Amino acid sequence: MNPRTICLHGPESVGKTTIAKRLADHFGGEVLDEYGRDFAENHGIMFTMRDLVEIAQTHDAGTQMMLDQGADPLILDTDPLMTAVWADMLFGKRDPWFDAWQGTADFYLLFDIDLPWIADGTRIFGTPQLRQRFFDLSKAELERRGVRWSLISGQGEARFSAAVAAIEAAREA
Repeated sequence: MNPRTICLHGPESVGKTTIAKRLADHFGGEVLDEYGRDFAENHGIMFTMRDLVEIAQTHDAGTQMMLDQGADPLILDTDPLMTAVWADMLFGKRDPWFDAWQGTADFYLLFDIDLPWIADGTRIFGTPQLRQRFFDLSKAELERRGVRWSLISGQGEARFSAAVAAIEAAREA
């Protein structure tokens, strides 16, 4: 099945935003930027559960709008599954909205934590232990939902090439 929606998934500082535009350019698609970053830059990083639901709902609405406008493929720089993991990290629980949400992407790229964490004013979980926990919860969410996904690792061009190869393999499956 040719994936129309491809979501970049994983903890902070793993290259999702950097690779999203390159993938869209490579495959002739569009990118839906991460709404949570905009929200954090405008409102700060002291999130409430209500904030996380708003972030996820806003992102989901943007996805639907871009799909309705014909984006194909649509590269999602995160989605509500990732926001659910944020809730797990921040609060140890999540609003029921997250588990009720059914708009998962056709294919997910889970980015490994093999890049250095870089503080940028919106990132929170920078210790090796917190990064590993974030990664493990991110992977568990994909497995729990039963979505199609591939692990992406490597540095620089190797990371981009791995993402391209994973999408091409998903197109042939």
